[in-house]
Amino acid sequence: MTRVVAGSVGGRTLAVPPSGTRPTSERVREALFSRLEHLDAVEDARVLDGYAGSGALGLEAASRGAAHVVLVEWGKAAAEVCRRNVAALGLRDRVDVVRERVEAYVARPVAAPWDLVLLDPPYDVPDATLAEVLAALVPALTVESVVVVERSTRSAAPPWPEGMHGFDTRAYGETAVHLGARSPLDDPASDAPGDAAVEGARG
Repeated sequence: MTRVVAGSVGGRTLAVPPSGTRPTSERVREALFSRLEHLDAVEDARVLDGYAGSGALGLEAASRGAAHVVLVEWGKAAAEVCRRNVAALGLRDRVDVVRERVEAYVARPVAAPWDLVLLDPPYDVPDATLAEVLAALVPALTVESVVVVERSTRSAAPPWPEGMHGFDTRAYGETAVHLGARSPLDDPASDAPGDAAVEGARG
């Protein structure tokens, strides 16, 4: 069973696609969003959840106060599950579902920059495809933006493009969560490289 961990709809159950997706576990989501809230990256944020699957990551963000969330999912069954979850949670006023390939969606200009990007691609998505997505996102970010990439611990670190920097990686069992941002992150006083830079920008 998959549930929203915390926030306005915390504890509510999420439907998951019958196959072809790998919902982020509650343990990982709890740890990730604790980190993101420490960085002030969720409240009132514009959020893109790419490779949304059931929508668990984006819906967690919405539950915790994100202003607007877009769930992008190419799989027909998974996109329909996302729509059902959004409706069941009463979040249609703040969460949109787009059935499209992530690579195509991020290639188009956006009306306003993303504050938080959540990418949980299938583990078999090639690094070259992920690199393409990350590079396309750079113009849609500001110095305040945070990018999250979830991968297997057996995979290499994300191929961060020019104009984007990784500043933290944490492993939870078989799952590695990588955080990146648009700006250089080099404050030696922070508890992890980049914390002060990101917090200062958002604050």
